[in-house]
Amino acid sequence: MKKFKSKAFFIYSLIFYLILACVLILVSWQIFEPNAYNFMVKTFSAREYAPDNVVVVVIDDKSVAKHRWPWKRNLYAKIFEYLDKYCNTKLIGFDAIVASLDSENPQADQTFFNTVKKINNLVVGFSMIDDKFPDINTGDIYSQKFYNKFKIDIKDNRKIIYPSKYQSFSMYPDEYFNAVKYVGSVNSSRASSNGYLVISDQVISLDGKYYPSLALRMYLLLNKTNKLTLNDNSIVIDKTGLTIPSFTTYNGIQNYIKFYKIRKNTSYSHKKYSAIDLIDSFENLESGKAPIIDPAEFENKIVFVGANAKAAAIKVIDALPTPMLPEHPGVDIQATNLNNLLNNHIMGMSSFGFDLLVILFISAITFIIISRLSFFKSIFLLVMVAILYFIIAALCYRNDFAINVVTPLGIQLITMIFAYSYRFILEGKNKEKIKQAMGKYLSQDIMKNVVKNIDDIKLGGKRANVTVLFADIRGFTSMSEKMTAEEVSKILNEYFTEIEPIITKYNGVINKFIGDAVMAIFGEPIQDLNHPINAVKCAYEMLKKVDELRDKWLFEGKPKIEIGIGINTGDAFVGNIGSEKRLEYTVIGDTVNLASRIESYNKVYRTNFLISSSTYSYVSNIADVIKISEVTIRGKAKKMDIYEVLRLSQTEQ
Repeated sequence: MKKFKSKAFFIYSLIFYLILACVLILVSWQIFEPNAYNFMVKTFSAREYAPDNVVVVVIDDKSVAKHRWPWKRNLYAKIFEYLDKYCNTKLIGFDAIVASLDSENPQADQTFFNTVKKINNLVVGFSMIDDKFPDINTGDIYSQKFYNKFKIDIKDNRKIIYPSKYQSFSMYPDEYFNAVKYVGSVNSSRASSNGYLVISDQVISLDGKYYPSLALRMYLLLNKTNKLTLNDNSIVIDKTGLTIPSFTTYNGIQNYIKFYKIRKNTSYSHKKYSAIDLIDSFENLESGKAPIIDPAEFENKIVFVGANAKAAAIKVIDALPTPMLPEHPGVDIQATNLNNLLNNHIMGMSSFGFDLLVILFISAITFIIISRLSFFKSIFLLVMVAILYFIIAALCYRNDFAINVVTPLGIQLITMIFAYSYRFILEGKNKEKIKQAMGKYLSQDIMKNVVKNIDDIKLGGKRANVTVLFADIRGFTSMSEKMTAEEVSKILNEYFTEIEPIITKYNGVINKFIGDAVMAIFGEPIQDLNHPINAVKCAYEMLKKVDELRDKWLFEGKPKIEIGIGINTGDAFVGNIGSEKRLEYTVIGDTVNLASRIESYNKVYRTNFLISSSTYSYVSNIADVIKISEVTIRGKAKKMDIYEVLRLSQTEQ
């Protein structure tokens, strides 16, 4: 039954722990882990600036201060003209959506469209939309037309395909549609539960038709390929062999972004140029003047053009929160995505199975350490384990592989709390069992005294006035010779079982069993001012109980048993004696010796209950006695009186 209770306690505790661990994991993954990811990326992963082969041109505060927003599109044309005509730029990415005509400036639009049409290395952005086309028929026609012109060769080997959440996309004006040669999606979905952008939507779909991101389309163009393969866990560029670890959601096929260090005094990880400086440089070159920015700055470079102005009067903010910045310019994020592909800087992410194995390993290690070592040693080692895990996590992030940081350490913490709680509860139960077991060898009162002074157990004690009782079975030796050891032990066990509660009832403490004899102390360790009276009452009741047992045993065919009791009151040493390693709580002194010798006189005078004169002085008003005068006591020079107790007065029994 006890084993069953212990097993049930363990099972219930384990179930509670598992429930608590699951709750922690879910909460941590949703709340704590995203913030930890941001910290680890910024601190350990983003340790270098983006390579200078990709730069950004931004319509910033300086640009809108000179040309009020919204800009006429001929200004964009000047930027593209400068990059295409004078700079020998490798590729241009336009991080902007052109969805309507500028009715107030048609000539500016026409200039822009003409410029776009003649540039062969320009990739422009478009955006998928959650809502349906305003006109379904027109939208369906445009969608098919768009796909036919801008499609790429995508082979889909995925077994798990999520339906796209998108139902339409931004529609270009006809002139712009006809001018554009390459397009890429500028959609960005925030995969992190705390609202931070940490992933790139590398491939998105609409009605089963796939489109690459702006960065991916530029990568394909740079490598003169139009072909890629979609697998369940990767995107593979067929020509270059580039493998992008990916996963599929309703937002598309995504991968984690490897961020770069933010450049000093800017909000950009890439080298940044103000759009107005390029416009002014173009105008200067066209008029024969020196440019503000040397065209050589962009020689053989990849350039992203976008807007991010925060001027008080006019705000043109295209920014999202990332681990690097609360407002990270979108054009820099697009550039980051392309640099990731060009340099194979792909941020790896641990799988669910890997995370689970780490959690199980941390839990197991924690349990083993706590179960094998002392409290302080285990705490020290567990702190070292936590520090080591954090160092490993930091090294993983430094090598662009993200693992959970908070969750395993949180699991370690609750495992520690659970394991120590379980251990202390179990130790408490074991201590209680030990106390109960030792209480069968020592008096419960002595046991309580030991536990109470557990931190101050030492040799020594004190002198105290006590009453000592000895009780011995008459003729035990001859009885033992006629019975088997089992029969003798059975009688003794029954006898001791019956008298122990009587001694306890009168505040007595059984100090020891000496074969068939019992030694009990009254007055210590239980404080009792009436200890002589209680000792005498105890002895009287013990004799009555033996009379009852005698009749029972005779009926069962067992031998006749009688006991003799001797009691003495006086000062004695009470406390711990022995060695530093082995102690015994007892009472020693002449008072004890005299009580033992008085008991032995029961055989001489054929009595059952003798007390000393010192004890009699306390009980004379309740005990009827016969005085036995001038008895010679071994070890005593003078003779002394002892008393046989015949009965106690009824009112005092």
